[in-house]
Amino acid sequence: MEDTALPVSTSALPVFDFADRPDYSEFALAAGTGRRQPMQGFGADYVDIVDYIVRCTHKIWEEKAVGLIYTHYAHNTLIHTAGGGSFYGRETVVRNTLQNQAIWGDMRAYADDVIWGGNDQNGFYSSHRVSSMGTHTGHSEYGPPSGRKVHRWGIADCVVRENRIVEEWLASDTLTELRQMGYDPLQLAKRAVLPVTFHTHGELDRLPTGQQSPTFLDVPSANDDPQGFVAAVLQNMWNARLVNMVREHYAPTHVAFVPDSRKLYGHGDYENFVITMMACFPDLMVNIDHQCVLGDERRGFRVATRCTFQGTHEGYGPYGAPTGRRIFLIVISHHTIRGGKITQEWTVFDEFALLKQLYGQIGESHGG
Repeated sequence: MEDTALPVSTSALPVFDFADRPDYSEFALAAGTGRRQPMQGFGADYVDIVDYIVRCTHKIWEEKAVGLIYTHYAHNTLIHTAGGGSFYGRETVVRNTLQNQAIWGDMRAYADDVIWGGNDQNGFYSSHRVSSMGTHTGHSEYGPPSGRKVHRWGIADCVVRENRIVEEWLASDTLTELRQMGYDPLQLAKRAVLPVTFHTHGELDRLPTGQQSPTFLDVPSANDDPQGFVAAVLQNMWNARLVNMVREHYAPTHVAFVPDSRKLYGHGDYENFVITMMACFPDLMVNIDHQCVLGDERRGFRVATRCTFQGTHEGYGPYGAPTGRRIFLIVISHHTIRGGKITQEWTVFDEFALLKQLYGQIGESHGG
């Protein structure tokens, strides 16, 4: 049921904010109590956009109300997956959801944050960080159930209009999932079949034309422009190779959660993470595709940034000897800023998708 006439609640309650660390029971108790923000066209029980994202995910995945995809996704929704592939239509969302639920019968998807922007007139944009846990009790494309427990991080960015997700970008730590299931991700990657359209492209536009130097951006104050601050730090660090951005703009006690279940502490660990990626992909280029921010100077800011990484595997490192292949990855980061410095970070991209691009067999074109 949808109701476009519900008013904003007269109690003037604030929009749910994960800076307050709400428990799921708080969302359940608030259901149907009136709007906390304008939500034209949304289901009557949703009070704000954070509530919508958290509870529709819970209904579909944990309560197994898979059919609600028909009322929560547009018929022509477009889903972008971590390795650059896309699929179209909510019937595909239904199919993929059922197949995943068959693998993880007890999957629990704990909402860890929702950073959002926009409004009900132009559409909301949400970046939903999830900590997922479950037991491998069903068959998958990789083999029979192992009975092993799995935990991984994932982030889903969505554009939402009138109760329906019209576009979505997914990033998850599939490498961790496969390792915990007992598989060797590299061997699985070598068995993967890539579409015939997969090939090495021309040079990346990381640098200006010819012999010119990269652009060094001025970094604005984190408290005055947290979104611009993160954007400038990322572009200077990754595209202009100014790795000194870490010591200048990250707190000494910075903690970062990155793929393969790695937890990085302080400047040295994080510098090594950045330099290792650049060493493996010397022409690595980062495009910032979208950002949104919540918070204030007193409580701190949370910035969600969706990027695309492209590069050519021409260096040695954790991904093996150079293959000469081009990679394309969706990378989604959540940064916490306090006292003008980045204090925490969650950066999620699919390293298994990366391995498949490096070692998969070039074969027949396939969808998904």
